Amino acid sequence: MQYREYGTTGEKLSALGFGAMRLPDDDDYGIEVMRRSFELGVNYIDTASGYTTGTDESSEVVVGRALKGWRDKVKLATKNPKYAAPATADDWWANLEQSLERLDTDHIDFYKVCHFLSLEAFEDNVRPNLWDTIMKAKDQGIFTYTCFSSHDTPENIMTLINTGLFDGMLVQYNLLDRANEEAIALAAEKGMGVEIMGPIGGGRLGLASAQLQGVLDDVASTPDLALRFVLSNPNISLALSGMNTLDMVEENCASASREEPLTDQEREQVLAAVKENERLSELYCTGCDYCMPCQESVGIPQAFAAMNLHKVWGLTELAKQNYARLGPDHKDGLLQADACVECGECEGKCPQNLPIIEQLAETHAALGE
Repeated sequence: MQYREYGTTGEKLSALGFGAMRLPDDDDYGIEVMRRSFELGVNYIDTASGYTTGTDESSEVVVGRALKGWRDKVKLATKNPKYAAPATADDWWANLEQSLERLDTDHIDFYKVCHFLSLEAFEDNVRPNLWDTIMKAKDQGIFTYTCFSSHDTPENIMTLINTGLFDGMLVQYNLLDRANEEAIALAAEKGMGVEIMGPIGGGRLGLASAQLQGVLDDVASTPDLALRFVLSNPNISLALSGMNTLDMVEENCASASREEPLTDQEREQVLAAVKENERLSELYCTGCDYCMPCQESVGIPQAFAAMNLHKVWGLTELAKQNYARLGPDHKDGLLQADACVECGECEGKCPQNLPIIEQLAETHAALGE
């Protein structure tokens, strides 16, 4: 396992962290999976008060059990969910105490003092109403490092970074979503630790893709390439992976143990291939939604997005899963491509002049039952 500095904290953490959001249905097996990662060198585990296991047990409870005998070797991170009005300081403190009880510990190493933090919530509520309480908990030694997780815009995340109040952050970054690259660089420049969620695209890159896997010779799988790509960014401290099988632990630990995840040249090769795939995706459909609404409720952009995964990225199983969500039970009532009556209204609205009727038929033939 390779280990990296977490900003200027002086802590050296495994490049691969264990994300305990998607633990398996069997809690005892989940503990076995977590402990196997510890045996292979993972020394950082992240959970949250809102995460549950497949048995509806609190993830924090199961993580606490897994850490028995390992607590002095593994750094613990969890998250406080109260991040926006009408949350009060008392609410925030109650959540902190609940996490301590569930984890069966009196101390948290890396505390995401706000989960899903937005700049608006920080300015409206966290800083004016909660910050003194947050610092009180830190001063009492209940947690060591002040961190946040966020899905806000890169610009807003950079504003949070520039407050100088945080030791570290958790943001999304992967082969298919590199929007936070500038924010990641800024955080590293400011001495913050940078944790990555979704390094394998929230599971999207967990499935085989001949197009991606074939970019380099020395790649074991698409997840191997995705994780090594993330870890090749020198501004990243560690990547969290939601591992729920022993095989996933073995594979991801092997990827994170390579001293050179990707060379600069290999990274450029991968980016060039991704860029070309993105260009091909745009030639097929950009997802502009100008074709909508469809009078027959066909989910045209959704169907074509699934087709892009199949045709451009080679993620056929994921494409079929996404396409199968269209139908009478879809949350917006959008239907699959076979509901098209070929009225042609959508083609008149498409700025790319795509042969939508023809491509809908092609999509259903490739991805439909």
